[in-house]
Amino acid sequence: MDRVTARRAAAPWKPRVEPALQTLPGRAALEMPIQSLERDAVKGARARFADSHRWRRILLLGATGASTAAAAAIMTQLLAPKGFSPADGLMLALFVVLFAWVAFAFVSGTAGFLLAWRARAASPLDPQPIIFTRTALLMPTYNEDPGRILSGAQAIYEELDALGVAELYDIYVLSDTRDAAIAQAEATGVVRLRLRLGAPDRIFYRRRALNRDRKAGNIADWVIKFGAGYESMIILDADSLMTGDTIVRLTAAMERDEKAGLIQTLPNIIGATTPFARLQQFAGRIYGPIIARGQDWWSGAEGNYWGHNAIIRTRAFAECAGLPHVKGGKPFGGHIMSHDFVEAALLRRGGWAVRMAPELTGSYEEAPPSLVDMAVRDRRWCQGNLQHSAILGARGFHWVSRLHLARGVLAYLTAPLWLAFLAAGAFVWFDQRGAIGEASAPMALGLFVLTMVLLLIPKVMGALVTARDRVARQACGGRIKMGLSVVTEVALSALMAPIFMFMHSVAVADVLRGRHSGWAAQQRDDGKMKLKDAWKRHGIHTLLGLGWTVAAYRLDPLLLAWTSPLAVGLVLSMPISMLTSRGDLGRFCERLGLFRIPEEVETPRVIRRAVELRARYAAEAEMRFQIDLMFRSPAEVYRPKPQGVQANLRAAA
Repeated sequence: MDRVTARRAAAPWKPRVEPALQTLPGRAALEMPIQSLERDAVKGARARFADSHRWRRILLLGATGASTAAAAAIMTQLLAPKGFSPADGLMLALFVVLFAWVAFAFVSGTAGFLLAWRARAASPLDPQPIIFTRTALLMPTYNEDPGRILSGAQAIYEELDALGVAELYDIYVLSDTRDAAIAQAEATGVVRLRLRLGAPDRIFYRRRALNRDRKAGNIADWVIKFGAGYESMIILDADSLMTGDTIVRLTAAMERDEKAGLIQTLPNIIGATTPFARLQQFAGRIYGPIIARGQDWWSGAEGNYWGHNAIIRTRAFAECAGLPHVKGGKPFGGHIMSHDFVEAALLRRGGWAVRMAPELTGSYEEAPPSLVDMAVRDRRWCQGNLQHSAILGARGFHWVSRLHLARGVLAYLTAPLWLAFLAAGAFVWFDQRGAIGEASAPMALGLFVLTMVLLLIPKVMGALVTARDRVARQACGGRIKMGLSVVTEVALSALMAPIFMFMHSVAVADVLRGRHSGWAAQQRDDGKMKLKDAWKRHGIHTLLGLGWTVAAYRLDPLLLAWTSPLAVGLVLSMPISMLTSRGDLGRFCERLGLFRIPEEVETPRVIRRAVELRARYAAEAEMRFQIDLMFRSPAEVYRPKPQGVQANLRAAA
């Protein structure tokens, strides 16, 4: 008896923990100091790169400045007949800013068109590069449908496994979810996924106790605890997908370039089921490549970061990109909301290149399903981008990094600027009525045509690049259907532009009044908009459109004719929003071949697999619900919405 007791005392029993239940690997700590915006701790690091893009930037800014100066001279002549009043001066100043904004995008897009016309995208048939370093794939999530992120994780893992490189990649689901039931579904799903794939040491799950600094804090927390174990990390969103081929090529590009701190891909939109989402999907696929190539042409090593679908050198990120809090109260003070632009600027300040890889296909994301959902997302982005105005003067930033930040601020400020320009224009029109004679009319018409050309030609150039590729052209429905899609996209975008102008203007006003945007999970699945919801969202737009129509007509019928796109878009805002958010109309557009993209005709394997897996996950929802119901009250049980499942099943068709 004594011998038995002694043996038990010396070797107490310990429960055996299966590897599949160990949700995290051992810590591999990496120091990530908080950076200062008031001083440059690595002064001189910017000089590590020769400015090989100087002539391109001179050409870009020179062409923008010259065209803006010419347009401003014409506008000055148009405003001069009755003298130059304060309203004339305000209108001219607004015109210069807005025209320069349009001209800059045109010149950049033209450069992208010329490059895309002679470029060849990387093909999966090209020799696969050999890679050596370990990389982590990080998938942050916040109150998202667990089925979406788990199916994406499995689809990506299977891609890497098929290429024989799965042992070089670890996948981390980094949860900031606050809903306990959703978090339980996430954790259980990851454990089941590891068992199903036989990969307990390749897929991990971590849920933070505190949501400090949102997504940026989520990533930083991982870097501090596990970053030393990986050369690079690929950041994905909950709706992101990448082909295995693209992941390998992205990793190889990082390995080849020892100075690269970040390489950004161009994510293409997929899975659109509503007319609005299909519109964004088509526009991104047709016009996006020339925009991305144009930006890469002039930005070079001073590129930008869009927060996801990019690879980052872990050591560089830890060394340079620890985000400080901005001084002052909300909405401008506090943690940095739109962290990506600032992280790119900090990396470049630290001597690391930030580049783009627009030639890499196989990078995907989803789009908001409706105009309203887009506006909700833009409200949060608006606050984050306007906050950058407090960061523009940070010490040590490269001037091109400041340019990216400034463009981000202007992306939302242009809405109230356009609104102010229209208001000033109406006042000037009344004041100058009758002063613009026959000699000035051609100048006014020419200025209007020039502005429209600068806005529309990049879309035409994007369509030409796609139409030149026979396979892509046929996948988009052929010349006729593709041309019809382009014309329809241009028309609908023109009608939606004034709606977004007012929505963004309200968002800017809210931010300036100190109203915080909050942090809510994004709506990603389609659903019909009810009439009362449409009136709540767009009633004010409708009334403004009717009011403008009456006022402009009484002022001068010619003024109404010139501003008819504005009036029509606002008056029709309710039916436009309601109709473009309908999934059945989206499927009707798909059957007609409208807004079709190549990925819908020849769907990449990773997309097909992700949709298939999500459908399986959804099919098990009732079983999981019943099991949870045995142990918890119904109010505590997470039950996903069925329409999200149907939306993804349709996306796979």
